[in-house]
Amino acid sequence: MKKVILDSSFIISCVKQKIDFFEEIKLIGLRVLIPTQVINEIEKVANSKKKFHIKKKAELALEILKTSDFKKIELESEYVDDGLVEFAKKNKSVIVATLDRELKKKLKNSKLIIRGKKKLEIA
Repeated sequence: MKKVILDSSFIISCVKQKIDFFEEIKLIGLRVLIPTQVINEIEKVANSKKKFHIKKKAELALEILKTSDFKKIELESEYVDDGLVEFAKKNKSVIVATLDRELKKKLKNSKLIIRGKKKLEIA
């Protein structure tokens, strides 16, 4: 089964746009991987003094993660983006779900993107 690794920007954007990303990903036939570092990033946003609506989206994202089926992984870098790039280089078939432009430029792997604010698509 092909795998997709999720970045915090992707998760929070899906929550913001009310996309049931776990269901969509399952329909595409992918296994979800989420680095503990990404979960930690979302927790930092949820516990931060950021704008109320951003903080609430992060809290909702954490609730969704608690009830969803995915595999937790550890990245080899303390910086999430660097870790995602390294993981993607070592696992060429993994699809990366991110909205981060700089990160997308560094990746040669397929990407899972949000199309039309409602649909997930592999590009």
